[in-house]
Amino acid sequence: MGEEDTVFSSKISYKGIFSFKEFYAFCYNWLTEETGLDDFSEDKYSEKLAGDTKDIDIEWTASRNFSDYFKFKMKIAFTIRALSQVKIKKEGVETDSNKGSVEVKVKGILVKDYQGKFDISGFRKFLRSIYEKYVIPATVKDLKGKIAADSNEFLEQAKAYLDLEGRKG
Repeated sequence: MGEEDTVFSSKISYKGIFSFKEFYAFCYNWLTEETGLDDFSEDKYSEKLAGDTKDIDIEWTASRNFSDYFKFKMKIAFTIRALSQVKIKKEGVETDSNKGSVEVKVKGILVKDYQGKFDISGFRKFLRSIYEKYVIPATVKDLKGKIAADSNEFLEQAKAYLDLEGRKG
């Protein structure tokens, strides 16, 4: 049902001090407020304890309908390793934070015919190919550009957030 086209795939990595709870909230809020992604699900959340540290794996899927035919879908995977509690001085006050490594992978996907209206018969699939090739190629190009820009901006904002948090510690 629907044809998925991955138009963006990239990742960032960070190692240092950051508040996991605040980073998690920042990412969720940025995605919902800045990209308009509203159909949001946490497909995976797993923690593994190893002494005083923990490893966390999180997978999110979020989407937004552009029209009756196009949908923007983003898949985000967080891999946090060796997360531990640390005390830091923030503006002269000792506070709790975390230390560890973070990797964030993002895929930006354009879903065409997400309702499956053209998948009913071979003739309709043929009509879809004509429609996409001759009627809406400029629209497809514009939407792919928007998806790539939003996906890249999310990664840049996440990296900037982590870099800023690291300087505070």
